Amino acid sequence: MAPSAVATRDASLPFRSRVAPWSAIDPEVSMDEPTPWVDDRSAALLTDLYELTMLQAYWREGMDRDAVFSLYYRRLPEPRNYVLAAGLEDALRYLETVSFPPEGLDFLAGRREFSREFVDWLADFEFTGDVRAMPEGTPVFPYEPLLEVTGPMPEAQLAETFIMNQVHFQSVLASKAARIVEAAGDRAVVDFGLRRMHGTDAGMKGARAYHIAGVAATSNVLAGRVYGVPITGTMAHSYVQSHDDELEAFRAFAEQYPETVLLVDTYDTLDGIRKVVELSDELGDDFRVRAVRLDSGDLAELAVESREILDRAGLEDVEIFASGGLDEYEIAEIVERDAPITGFGVGTRMGTARDAPSLDMAYKLTAYSGRGRLKLSSGKRILPGPKQVYRREEDGVYAGDVVARAGEEPPEGRPLLRTVMEDGERTEAGHTDLDEARERRRRELDRLPERIRRVEPADAPYPVQVSEELEEYEEDVRERVIAETGD
Repeated sequence: MAPSAVATRDASLPFRSRVAPWSAIDPEVSMDEPTPWVDDRSAALLTDLYELTMLQAYWREGMDRDAVFSLYYRRLPEPRNYVLAAGLEDALRYLETVSFPPEGLDFLAGRREFSREFVDWLADFEFTGDVRAMPEGTPVFPYEPLLEVTGPMPEAQLAETFIMNQVHFQSVLASKAARIVEAAGDRAVVDFGLRRMHGTDAGMKGARAYHIAGVAATSNVLAGRVYGVPITGTMAHSYVQSHDDELEAFRAFAEQYPETVLLVDTYDTLDGIRKVVELSDELGDDFRVRAVRLDSGDLAELAVESREILDRAGLEDVEIFASGGLDEYEIAEIVERDAPITGFGVGTRMGTARDAPSLDMAYKLTAYSGRGRLKLSSGKRILPGPKQVYRREEDGVYAGDVVARAGEEPPEGRPLLRTVMEDGERTEAGHTDLDEARERRRRELDRLPERIRRVEPADAPYPVQVSEELEEYEEDVRERVIAETGD
């Protein structure tokens, strides 16, 4: 029998409960038949075909010296002032577990692209390299490495697809969620986005990224079990619709879940509020409903009118929660109108990062066999070699970053990239605590200039410079590449 989930309520948030992580028991999964579910056993094949064809070419040519790959993004999406780093935990888990199981090797052996000898070589494949990375919850700016992978060329190359997939997606969602949390101020934000997100992995990893970004809870029960994040729920319109009378529905639900949130806009919002008052009169001291939810209409105006009705009935402790197509812009407007709303449920627009769903992110070779590498493509700058990022602070506020060569005389500021993996093994810094990442996000964003934190585009970007030594090295590498290629 599966262990029971232990739920305890947080009195500070009427619509939140915390579910303790379950003790995970990994079932035995037969891999005789392929499955669309990705796990540690199948992740090596979750890659682009050209990664594997390049691996075979590297193997045949004996190109197994150390390479350095940098993961970074080139420019901010127009509405954004920063990107919040997330997804490192999944990147490291992939690197420490990646291997090719027998059924995967059999599949590759049946492809005409791959020789039997290469497939046999893949049977012993593992990652043995190093990773330096920005901790999750750190704000990151263009051309700053979120992480750098160093290791034998085939190993570092194969990591590209999976690492980009996870870090890109989770950073996009964490960045969107952080803006929504900023707009909400001291009002709680809850993730309602699972049903409209782009797949099950998105729903899981999104809930994790939202927690880092400061979201108070998620409706995703499995995320509560796996990550230990707070989970919460109210009721759907279908529950009210299924009863012949709205008050009957409220009565039945409150009997089952006394300290609940009642959805009041199925027919008429203010009439629904009045029925909550009726229920209060019926139950007297047994009335323990903690909040009502508004899901349509002019939420700010309806909140004011609902608050007046509730207060006249002596229900000052019943809070108002709002949902329905919200994002940071609408929430900021509601807050600006000083609406008496204590929390927001946000779904589709956060779950799809609707206004900025992607980053111009790249995982690029910056060194091989001890030599800096770059390409000459216009508009796609590559800063060669391993790097470090230094963040400078003035009077408690971050004043700018410097991207420098790793090992150069450190410029002023705090180094951001930490060694999180050595020789294929995680270091102490590589073990992610989700609540620590959440606290880091709060602390780091609080130190950003106010113009960078806010929802509106900043009048001036956060200053990021490239060190003089790195610029000189970049030019040296460029001249060498031009001389060697004849371009």
